[in-house]
Amino acid sequence: MALTGRGFLNILYAAAEVAPYSKVGGLADVAASLPKALRSLGHDVRVLAPAHSPLPAEAVVARAAIPVLGVEETAAYFQPEEQVYLAANPNYFGEKAVYGEPDDLHRYYFFSLAVLQAPQALRWRPDVIHCNDWHTGWVPLGLRNYAMNDTRYRGIASALTIHNLAYRGPDAVSDILGPAIYYADAVNTVRPTYAREITSPEYGLGLEALIGLRGSSLRGILNGIDLEIYDPARDPALAANYRPESLDRRAENKAALQDRIGLAVEPGTPLAGVVSRLDAQKGLDLLIPVIDQLVNQLGLQLVVLGSGARPYEEALSEATQRHPGRVQAVFAFRPDLAPLIYAGADLFVMPSRFEPCGLGQLIAMRYGAIPVVRRTGGLADTVQDVAADLAKGTGFVFQDYQPQDLFDALQRAVLAYNEEPPCSPGSWQRLVRGVMAQDHSWAAPARRYEEMYIDALRAMREA
Repeated sequence: MALTGRGFLNILYAAAEVAPYSKVGGLADVAASLPKALRSLGHDVRVLAPAHSPLPAEAVVARAAIPVLGVEETAAYFQPEEQVYLAANPNYFGEKAVYGEPDDLHRYYFFSLAVLQAPQALRWRPDVIHCNDWHTGWVPLGLRNYAMNDTRYRGIASALTIHNLAYRGPDAVSDILGPAIYYADAVNTVRPTYAREITSPEYGLGLEALIGLRGSSLRGILNGIDLEIYDPARDPALAANYRPESLDRRAENKAALQDRIGLAVEPGTPLAGVVSRLDAQKGLDLLIPVIDQLVNQLGLQLVVLGSGARPYEEALSEATQRHPGRVQAVFAFRPDLAPLIYAGADLFVMPSRFEPCGLGQLIAMRYGAIPVVRRTGGLADTVQDVAADLAKGTGFVFQDYQPQDLFDALQRAVLAYNEEPPCSPGSWQRLVRGVMAQDHSWAAPARRYEEMYIDALRAMREA
């Protein structure tokens, strides 16, 4: 393919999870939706992820021998849909969690080798192999080594996306991610602000000097969301579908949410929602200390959906007991409930300590829940603080990582919801309509990734 002008590319997109076949976090959504957007530009994009659940042997479309530490293993490739493949081996995947197993290092080493063998096994040659996080960290270096000894691999470039540098797997993984950053032909993060942050010691976690060597070639590409999946006008999980011009129907979702989870059904009470992993990154240590104030002083209702660290779950359970009908926490993965929270909550709270990307605030805005966020990473890139009269901005933003600062932002949000001066009558509905009209699709990001692939091919050929 010529590197001048636009041409169509073959792209192998490798990730640890892909919706709907496996899903723990936002990576699964990105692995499903970004390739779809790239295909709309004319590229042939095929996704490869581990098979995290057992699959029937008769569904295997290809096999490859994988030498793992002197032992020959076999990767079986399944094809559940036209451009999605799942790599299986019962010794590594099938009955285990996606992340957090004692042998994660070996499991994802095997998967990286399965990625490298995929072009030969599937009889399809990619122009670019797009790797994601440490789980595919062996691929850029392995691709260089393969190309030195096998002409079939020459001319294939590698790209690496860092979704979250803090999630680096086993302790030894720093020895994997470093070479991946060094050898990949192109590297990006999922937000412009995060791309700058990880060049500092605070966010670079020991890799900031190496990341800094990428210089201006390190991109921050905003993630998008699939507007066909996240569409309040068609989402079957909602009690009532609606559009910006029919916001009165949104109230039906609020009532349905309150009733379903055991909150008092009060149309005029501001309702805040949280859909999140319960861990230190997500700012639970800011939210939990102010819950009593939120309920008693602001009259706020709160629903939290997620699971994670036991101390957070216990603290939220205690808050639920202290405030029956006002606070409710659901510690589970509930894909049926999450859309109703986005559609029924008036406010969506993300007080993250750091947030490389963040999809929750994008989905919330699509459904008309106004985000209350800390100014960091992707949250800083996607949520602009509202003006006093709600005429500008898309949410309520605070800076310092302190419980009081979160409380102050929520207090501003509640005053705006109640349309107290200087807010004028109807200002809240105008804010909601404006937020829902924001374009967070994959159209523009897909073009940026297309540019990155072309640059990766150029860098590979100049190396």
